[in-house]
Amino acid sequence: MSYDCDVLVIGGGIVGLSSAYAITRAAPGTRVVVLEKEPGPALHQTGRNSGVIHSGIYYRPGSYKAQFAVRGAAEMVRFCAEQGLPYEVTGKLIVATGREELPRLHALVQRGREHGIPVRELGPAQIAEREPAVRGLAAIHVGSTGVCDYGAVARRLARLAAEAGASIRYGAEVRAIARRSSSVAVRTAEGAVLRARALVNCAGLHSDRVARLAGDEPGMRIVPFRGEYYALAPSRAGLVRGLVYPVPDPAFPFLGVHLTRGIDGQVHIGPNAVPALAREGYDWRTLRPAELAGTLAFPGSWRIARRHWRYGAGELRRSLSKRAFTEAVRRMLPEVSPADLVPAPAGVRAQAVLPDGGLVDDFLFAEAPRTVHVLNAPSPAATASLPIGREVARRALAALGMVRV
Repeated sequence: MSYDCDVLVIGGGIVGLSSAYAITRAAPGTRVVVLEKEPGPALHQTGRNSGVIHSGIYYRPGSYKAQFAVRGAAEMVRFCAEQGLPYEVTGKLIVATGREELPRLHALVQRGREHGIPVRELGPAQIAEREPAVRGLAAIHVGSTGVCDYGAVARRLARLAAEAGASIRYGAEVRAIARRSSSVAVRTAEGAVLRARALVNCAGLHSDRVARLAGDEPGMRIVPFRGEYYALAPSRAGLVRGLVYPVPDPAFPFLGVHLTRGIDGQVHIGPNAVPALAREGYDWRTLRPAELAGTLAFPGSWRIARRHWRYGAGELRRSLSKRAFTEAVRRMLPEVSPADLVPAPAGVRAQAVLPDGGLVDDFLFAEAPRTVHVLNAPSPAATASLPIGREVARRALAALGMVRV
């Protein structure tokens, strides 16, 4: 049988492009094709995040998230420096604004030290030295956190992979997949058919759907959550010097509203997390009935709603009321007013949810004959994209019977 390539990668976000890059580096001469349905790379999760290089301090020891984020943060800084891409290692503050948060803050200090992350405990006066407009009872400074432009990183990975021989095809939406004992065939929306020896699914918001196209039951469903942001008006951007985060509550699935000065100097505030009405639903007007029906028919969606309805009600209130959103921000940044906030582009998080309503809390990989699926890669996947790419490459090359990397 003739093959169009050795490895076919579905998805041109940062994880798919990092995987293609890693395969070309680990096994030069391996023929790689990347299929991306959009007209360019990194137009969804990769290109719509806050650009933070995460330290890994939040994640459970031994998890993929912890291992890959800690390693990936250092690698991302090095990659940006070597490639001449914009980045800055700023550090960040995690700020406790109430006494009930102090035990959780101390636990983060211990976790950071366990991961080998540089952390320093701060009191109110030291918080004011670093962030004069921020108020808190205590904080920790995490030295390895930074910012970069992940869209630029993805474009550079695409270029490096192409220079190594990979073919990256945009406007190529996958509509059908057929797997045989010795090959995988993919048909695109335009009717093109490509045959490969192995398939890699890095489809992000559509990863579960692509898995089912391949004949595999992933055991989860992607439930999209929209992250809504504001930006500080330029005249008020000086209120925030770097990155300021609240202490996360482990009872809730998201980090909460935080303050991020990006690589371009703009200060984003958010995200507010609400269910999206489509997998690419970046505002309340975007509704895709078939996708919404699929989410509503999934038992896990209702079980999440029952489990976290109070939290969800607060998020919905902040989505619909700028004043309510401002109130949440003022816990850390008391000088801010509704007039200081201007709408900023939203993102959508591809969250893998189990039928019992549990959120998949780690990066999730699955394998089938000649196939590797990346089924859950939310934040900090961009930070961790280089080690994730190597892990995917290792699995894909093993599926081909080649030397493991």
